[in-house]
Amino acid sequence: MPPRVVLVGPMGAGKTTVAGLLGDAWGVPVRDTDADIEATTGREISDIFVESGEDAFRELEAAAVAAAVAEHDGVLALGGGAVLRAETRDLLADVPVVFLRVGLSDAVKRVGIGVGRPLLLGNVRSRIKVLLDERTPVYESVATHVVDTDGRTPDAVAAAIRELLA
Repeated sequence: MPPRVVLVGPMGAGKTTVAGLLGDAWGVPVRDTDADIEATTGREISDIFVESGEDAFRELEAAAVAAAVAEHDGVLALGGGAVLRAETRDLLADVPVVFLRVGLSDAVKRVGIGVGRPLLLGNVRSRIKVLLDERTPVYESVATHVVDTDGRTPDAVAAAIRELLA
């Protein structure tokens, strides 16, 4: 069986937090591909970026997503850049996907100074803006549903998703 739902969106959208709430509410397991990569490699995502480069990380990420979509029937949270690869988007074609949309102000507040986030080196606000501008159309293209997270608690976002998928 495919995942019950896959959560996509940029950093700061709340994918990991909301995934946990959904898993608890539905009584299903939760999986996060970033956590899978760290468990498999024994390295933090930021270390992989620094030591091996973004291309190497994206290869690991594509493999982690493919494995999770094939093996996991609970709630699945993807890393923010996972949907950039066409093969990953293809894997999501027949799976319920919710895009957690977050605006620039809320994303910046949630991410903070970007510690441990290699794509945010430099001016955090401007980097997040660029990532949102580049990636939002891709998130929208894979989404079955879009849930706005701005000004909402994780519980409210999870409740909205449960209602959409009921």
